[in-house]
Amino acid sequence: MNVWVIAVQKYIGRTVDIIYLDRYGRISQRRIRIVSVQDGFMRAFDLDRQEPRIFRTDGILVALPAKVRTA
Repeated sequence: MNVWVIAVQKYIGRTVDIIYLDRYGRISQRRIRIVSVQDGFMRAFDLDRQEPRIFRTDGILVALPAKVRTA
């Protein structure tokens, strides 16, 4: 089992900031709410883009609980 699968499973239902490497080798930072983690994929709701997303768990470089944004 991928080490990130174990690490992010505890955040299901919570908001997390991730740094992610996509299949084209591009790095991006996302604020997401994790819905599920299964079979090497993480289903989440992207809070910045306001749409559901699917991420490969092997592309997650960093995952941290999100801090509350203040204005």
